[in-house]
Amino acid sequence: MMIDEDFARIRAHRNNIHRYRRLLKTRLSDLERQFIERRLSEESSALEALTTETFPIAFTQLQRQCSPASAGAAS
Repeated sequence: MMIDEDFARIRAHRNNIHRYRRLLKTRLSDLERQFIERRLSEESSALEALTTETFPIAFTQLQRQCSPASAGAAS
């Protein structure tokens, strides 16, 4: 049952991120833009933390494969 709750939280964060990205494409005051950018950053961080907590092995492996050090070694 816990995994269902985690998936629901992941979906909520993803939906918020998409909504904030859409809002950034609209006309906003500087203050509104700053607020939305801050919320977008917070949601992205929360999503990353939740996914690494929920799927620790998969994301650890993926991060190793995508890290700049491993990309440089592959070239």
